[in-house]
Amino acid sequence: MTASCTTHPRDILFAGEKPFPNLPAVDHYAGSEKMIGKAMTLQHQLGPIFDITGDCEDGARAGAEAEHAAMVASLVMSKENRFGRIGARIHDITHAHWQRDLEILVGQAGKQLAFITLPKVRSAADTAAQIAELRRIEQTAGLSHALPVHVLIETHGALREAWEIAALDGVESIDFGLMDFVSGHHGAIPGSAMKSPGQFEHPLVVRAKTEISAAALANGVVPSHNVTTELKDLAVIRADATRARKEFGYLRMWSIHPNQIQPIVEAMRPDFSEVEEAGEILSGAQNASWGPIQHNGRLHDRASYRYYWELLQRARSTGMPLSEEIAERFF
Repeated sequence: MTASCTTHPRDILFAGEKPFPNLPAVDHYAGSEKMIGKAMTLQHQLGPIFDITGDCEDGARAGAEAEHAAMVASLVMSKENRFGRIGARIHDITHAHWQRDLEILVGQAGKQLAFITLPKVRSAADTAAQIAELRRIEQTAGLSHALPVHVLIETHGALREAWEIAALDGVESIDFGLMDFVSGHHGAIPGSAMKSPGQFEHPLVVRAKTEISAAALANGVVPSHNVTTELKDLAVIRADATRARKEFGYLRMWSIHPNQIQPIVEAMRPDFSEVEEAGEILSGAQNASWGPIQHNGRLHDRASYRYYWELLQRARSTGMPLSEEIAERFF
């Protein structure tokens, strides 16, 4: 390739725009030292195709919040964190310990943390207040970069202001918290809507999922789908993840058991034939210095190049094999 053909798509296709976050397709939650350790071992085996979230909210015993946050921080900083893809969920804004969570996590592990997750926000104002405190603590800790923020949408107020939350500076993902959302309806939504097929069919849940996905994608952040309650039947897990991606536009999904990780990743992968086509189109575009090209009788320009570049990134982040040429050109 000549020098004119080596301009990378990230340098040419998003000039003046915020690039869309390229996150692994699975966000795996673990609350104990043992389970986080097991997840890290699996991450070593599979590669960075899933993130790990150390849960300092539901995972922490009452009265032991500081010790729990310090444990998560120590694992984030350990040599076992080979890929730098471990984040942490703190307590919600109504809990007395949420600021201390941030002080411990950022102070002890800010240099290696992948993200901070904020649960049960009630509004965009709640979210902005917690982000502002995070930034203050980062500065105090001497951190040279701002940590990405993931926000759980699981209250009525947060759903009402999902677009404002997704638009806040620093937000990288907004995630649907199905269980708390259903519980917040005081029995008006049946328990069957917490599992499939009800979670994809009840009108109030469908409304929430589509609103969150639309808000995320419109604001250039990743929509992350709630967990599936099925732990053993891989076909059911895969089917839930497939519906989340194909019918609701989610590009990432939570996992709460190691069995769930691989089928979710498989369901979130792009179609192989489209990935092959993406490689061919982007190679031709790069050779043409990113001007318009024809491919199989169709015209392509920078608008379609952006689509195919993000598709190629998703393929790589889900562990799909790419040709040696494509890997060399773009990764």
